[in-house]
Amino acid sequence: MDRLLNVTTGLSVILLVMVLISVRRAHIRVEYSVSWLLAAAAMLILSRAHSLLNAVRNLIGLPDSPLTLFLLAGGVFLIMFFRFSIIISHLRDDNIALAQRVAILEYHLQNLRSHENQEA
Repeated sequence: MDRLLNVTTGLSVILLVMVLISVRRAHIRVEYSVSWLLAAAAMLILSRAHSLLNAVRNLIGLPDSPLTLFLLAGGVFLIMFFRFSIIISHLRDDNIALAQRVAILEYHLQNLRSHENQEA
């Protein structure tokens, strides 16, 4: 059990470092990195605080502490993925609306140019 929790600690630290490097290099926006940082920090804290993990395990009623940790982590990541799916859907809708507005502007611009050519 301790070995699995140690691996989880290592993975949490790696995730924290990766997110911080990505923010520093502007690969990920700060508002999106907060979710990842909180999830990684929660996994790190739970993997190191055995008494807290056992209390959560008893509250949920699971037989094993690592199972509790991975169930909680999986739930948090599912919520994060759902949140990002919503954000991506909104961005897609905004891109479609923007493309339509650009097409309308191009149409009006072509009409103006054709009227200028007819007058000249």
